[in-house]
Amino acid sequence: MKLQPPQAEFARRLGHDFTDASLLEEALTHASHSGPVRRDNQRLEFLGDRVLGLVIAEALLADDPDAREGDLAPRFNALVRKEACAEIAEAIDLGSALIMGRSERATGGRRKQALLADAMEAVIAAVYLDAGFAAAQDLVLRLWAPRIRVAEATARDPKTALQEWAQARGLTPPDYVEEGRRGPDHAPQFTISAVLSTGERATATANSKRAAQQAAAGALLERLEGHA
Repeated sequence: MKLQPPQAEFARRLGHDFTDASLLEEALTHASHSGPVRRDNQRLEFLGDRVLGLVIAEALLADDPDAREGDLAPRFNALVRKEACAEIAEAIDLGSALIMGRSERATGGRRKQALLADAMEAVIAAVYLDAGFAAAQDLVLRLWAPRIRVAEATARDPKTALQEWAQARGLTPPDYVEEGRRGPDHAPQFTISAVLSTGERATATANSKRAAQQAAAGALLERLEGHA
């Protein structure tokens, strides 16, 4: 089959030449536009979620052979969560290629995070079914590479990683602002924001100032790299 221009252009941005273009069409079809002869992307989303998880898990194990499961799990969850998938989809303008009903388009469906995340997972499955695991793995690693690097850096020392990020862009080191403290003296909770000179900031709460600073730095760095 021949893809329509928006889907064909998306395939070029994706960097995969589909042997079976109907797989990509299905991956990009929202339930609002499905019918007897057009399947929506829910089944592919189910498969793509598993393929994504396997690729990311293998990548994290390979990058940090000594890490324990407790260290790997939060990195894994940050990389495969729906918000991350939606941000990747936005970066490659997946929304412009979505096939959906008129009412869904009218309510901003092309920008909805849930729809973008589901379609991103479905696209991964489409590549997997079209060309095998190696092709899907290459796609995921290419699109997720900056986030994987951030996950590894923040796991070691988020404050140092954020400072290096800022300095590499000619910015001053981040400030850490204590926003509040609550709880009894024997179990305090500190809320601290990591703030860049550009105004970008992220806030976290922990049972020590250092832990709150590290968590805030990690959250800010992940957000910055996710939109780079």
